[in-house]
Amino acid sequence: MKQRLSYVAVFAAVIVAFCSCTSIQRIIKSGDAELILDRGVLFYNAEKWQKAIALLEHCQPYFKGTLKEDTIAFYKARAHFKDGDYMTASEQFDDFRRSFGRSAFIEDAEALYAVSLYNMCPVPERDQTNTARAIVAISEFMSHYPESSQRPLFEDMTKDLTWRMHEKSYLNAYTYYKIERYNSAIIAFRNAIQKYPDSHRREDMMYYIVKSSFLFAENSIVTQQLDRYMAALDAYYTFVMEFPESKYKKEMDHVADVSKRFIEKNKKEE
Repeated sequence: MKQRLSYVAVFAAVIVAFCSCTSIQRIIKSGDAELILDRGVLFYNAEKWQKAIALLEHCQPYFKGTLKEDTIAFYKARAHFKDGDYMTASEQFDDFRRSFGRSAFIEDAEALYAVSLYNMCPVPERDQTNTARAIVAISEFMSHYPESSQRPLFEDMTKDLTWRMHEKSYLNAYTYYKIERYNSAIIAFRNAIQKYPDSHRREDMMYYIVKSSFLFAENSIVTQQLDRYMAALDAYYTFVMEFPESKYKKEMDHVADVSKRFIEKNKKEE
């Protein structure tokens, strides 16, 4: 009996979905622009995003050049946003802000454009192209609307995205260290510090510059070791001047001691 009821429930759901789809098709086929728009707004208010999108998209050409054009475009883009399709939403909000600069919806459209890009941003281990785009969009929004009530939210998003960019630059450099390409690691860590001097990874990156310099010297041919140990010692002094109480201090002191002994021994032999 329970299994039969389950089949009936599934069948009923299919019938409802089919009727709903045929109802939307009937509305579209009516050719009545106002009716299509009215039903699209009803579905939008009921949070039936896919149905709202279908109707708003269909009626959009009818209202091109009218006072309702920007309203339809905004509602359609926002329905995509609410439905979780951030890529389509970002594209449509971008088109909106370029096409309807004087619309009553322009502030919300620019905000949702930035938030759409933010929601598309990946974890630091992946490519950060979208993160850079989102930072620009958020910065533009705060510049255009400095008194916005949403400013604290956008400031928090900026901090989060900046953290991801800094973390990505650290991870890129660390990859060289991990595969024992120490000279490349030194260059990459220095470039990352130069690009992001306030990075939360600054201490770690400077630590790996010292460590990479030391290992680069240790694994070099004899004729190049003296200069490279001296470079490692220079990196050590730079590190301890900035982080005298570092968690890495004990290890760094060991690197300095080994480097000094090698330099002193080899200078005497010269």
